[in-house]
Amino acid sequence: MIGGGGREHALCWALRRSQRVTDVVCAPGNAGIAALATCIPVQQDDVADMLRVVDEVQPQLVVVGPEVPLAAGIVDALAARGIRAFGPTQAAAQLESSKAFTKDFLNRHNIPTAHSVTVTTMDAAREALPRFSLPVVLKADGLAAGKGVVIATTPAEADGAVEELLPMNGSVVIEEFLEGEELSFFALCDGTHAVAIAAAQDHKRIGEGDTGPNTGGMGAYSTDALLPDELRTWLLQHVAQPTVDGMKAEGTPFKGVLFCGIMLTADGPKVLEFNTRWGDPETQAILLRMETDVMDLIDASIDGTAHALQVKMKPGASVCVILASAGYPASAEKDVVIHGLDATLPAGVEVFHSGTALNAEGETVTAGGRVLGVTAASDNLRRALGKAYDALAGISFRGMQFRRDIGWRALKRE
Repeated sequence: MIGGGGREHALCWALRRSQRVTDVVCAPGNAGIAALATCIPVQQDDVADMLRVVDEVQPQLVVVGPEVPLAAGIVDALAARGIRAFGPTQAAAQLESSKAFTKDFLNRHNIPTAHSVTVTTMDAAREALPRFSLPVVLKADGLAAGKGVVIATTPAEADGAVEELLPMNGSVVIEEFLEGEELSFFALCDGTHAVAIAAAQDHKRIGEGDTGPNTGGMGAYSTDALLPDELRTWLLQHVAQPTVDGMKAEGTPFKGVLFCGIMLTADGPKVLEFNTRWGDPETQAILLRMETDVMDLIDASIDGTAHALQVKMKPGASVCVILASAGYPASAEKDVVIHGLDATLPAGVEVFHSGTALNAEGETVTAGGRVLGVTAASDNLRRALGKAYDALAGISFRGMQFRRDIGWRALKRE
């Protein structure tokens, strides 16, 4: 397992539950993952360093969690060594690593998305911006850890956002603002077929009521109600399968998990973005509901048999509430001791570590912006939320912050 966040902890947890997995090694891992797997330090943006660990461990399978190793080409390097790997090639991972590539791809293949223009200079941006109504969306072209998006409400704010984002990757996507409710739809792809896994709804902003700056995600929930049969079929037919077909036709077949960021607009669903891996914190919630062995998904993707797979989810709901460090998302207070992790958890509750480490005294401490994901499942969302918030009440560390309104849209509908 490559990665060291909450998504990777949840994946290690799911892999450990598989009858077909005998041992798990995680590089680099974290303090929580260390209870399930042997953790080995690694630089996740350095293919040579990741291959060093692979050569040392000699695994039968490598599962790649984050986007950075995928964009760096780790799956290509593993394939050249004859090692089974779960995730897309570097070329296929462009669906996440380049917003400009994705917008062009969506338009080429008539997949519904917002109108946009890609610019590479301030002059081009100032020429294009007046053609967009306010608010307008500005996106850094490359990877930005979920934080490279600005929604500008004034011309001055839009101009400043382009000046800030342009140096990141040399280009910025200027995009029409879409109104509606966001949905994270996950499809398993094998290069030819796309099958639905599940849907979740993330809470990106740091503050309750969706206020404040964007983060990597402050919590997520997953229910069957998020993905009624008609919407599931539509998203497969009009988004996921056309994406797989288009990538195959262009000589870059996509294998792995396709995370479709969807806006449910008055004109129908439209693609906001793609991620080419499991989401975080959506994965924590989804895997707690999943009845299908995660190895069935991995083998189907690698072997080209996804069309024969039906992913089964437990009825009901699951939720993940993120506990973040003081200062997040602008900064992260590290090496703060975390209390309460030794408590016995009730059935249906798991605490997945996102940014933790062990200090010299063997205590678990904060090691990142997002620290823990308290995750719970129950027969409905309200009960799942109750279990999660009850469990996190026993956990504390200096400066701990979390949102108390995860799932608020669904609760409002109820």
